[in-house]
This record gives sequence, structure tokens and C-alpha cells, in this order.
Amino acid sequence: MRLTTRTNLAMRTLMFCAVNPGRIVRRQEVAAACNGSENHLAQVIHLLAQKKFLHTIRGRAGGLQLGRAPETITVGEVFRAFEAPLPFAECFAGDANDCPLFAACRLKCLLADALAAFYAKLDSVTVADLVDANGDLEVILKVA
Repeated sequence: MRLTTRTNLAMRTLMFCAVNPGRIVRRQEVAAACNGSENHLAQVIHLLAQKKFLHTIRGRAGGLQLGRAPETITVGEVFRAFEAPLPFAECFAGDANDCPLFAACRLKCLLADALAAFYAKLDSVTVADLVDANGDLEVILKVA
């Protein structure tokens, strides 16, 4: 299993905003600190704003900030927003499933249980948990 770049950038963006509370941050600042392209980041920010994780402000003095308190944003819900549209394996692809083993395969049950445990763990962690009292992260992400 591998985390997509979009999900990785989403978490980095949320942590960047959480480390800079009460400040409107610019996409360029996030891109520079989080090692992401501004174009790719724009797509990520758009989805984060649609899902109400971020609040965006247009215009010359615009930028972004957390749309909710970091204590209320779980890592699991962010991962689901970005990863859920991608089936983990062919057997989870609904109508696109062409696996000849589907009717008798026990692997799909194992994978479903493993994914449930994975998301349960991620649901237990908030953005605040990732940034609070994390001085090293603050040094990297804090805007001067």
C-alpha cells in the first residue's frame, strides 16, 4: 500500500495551517514548505475546501486557513476524502470488478478487515495530535 501524493499533500497542508493558527497562509508558502508543486497543491486545496477542511479566501489578501478546529479533523476522514474513490483492489471496484475469483476468494474479506482496522487507527488521530507540542514540526512549518 502506498499513500498517494494528493493525500500526502493534503495532510501536509492541514498541518501547515494548524501550525500557523489565526493566520491566512498562501499556497506558495505551503508549496515551498511542503515540497509540492503549486498546481498540484491547488487541486488538493480545492478538494480540502469542498470537504470543509479548509476555508479559502480569494483576492489579493487571500489564502487559506483551517475550516475547522484541528481537534475535530481526523486523519481517517482526510484519507477517506482522498483515497476512497480509488478501490484498494479489483474486488472493491464494484461494477469494474472482473476478477474471476471474486465469488470464492477469501482474500477480499481479509483486505476489508485490514482496511477497517487501518481507518479505525487513523480515525483515532487528529490534526491537533500531529502538531501539538511538536517543536521540530513547528520549526519546519511555522511562517516567520
